[in-house]
Amino acid sequence: MPHKLRKIRKKRGSRTCGYGRVGQHRKSGSKGYRRAGRHKHGWTYVIKYEPEYFGKKGFTSPQSLKRMVKAINVGELEEMLEKFQPKEEEGKTFVDLEKFGITKLLGAGKVSKPLVVKVASCSKAAAEKIREAGGQVLAESPEESEE
Repeated sequence: MPHKLRKIRKKRGSRTCGYGRVGQHRKSGSKGYRRAGRHKHGWTYVIKYEPEYFGKKGFTSPQSLKRMVKAINVGELEEMLEKFQPKEEEGKTFVDLEKFGITKLLGAGKVSKPLVVKVASCSKAAAEKIREAGGQVLAESPEESEE
């Protein structure tokens, strides 16, 4: 029957934990994750098989320096037009992706409507597809797309 006060809980702090003076509880196993003697009698093992066991190597770049790119495909953009609350201007639909945190426009999918898309960066394929449909891309990075 399970109960809260098991033997090991009751005997905490009593040196032998209820197993007597002699080794009744010896040889009950050790913790498997330990690497005993690596600085002493296991040193030759370290030299031979795990020479990089001690010390640090390399560094981890801080998360604050990693640039997050949130991308969307042209086909998904067409499907999600209602979510982006577009504005109609001269028969073209204006979509501001920067307002929704999307930083890049990719070229997978098809475009049937003329769109004017404002985005931080855009792939060449996406810009070409939008232009073919009669729209244009307002991108900040000129090397990837021209207006």
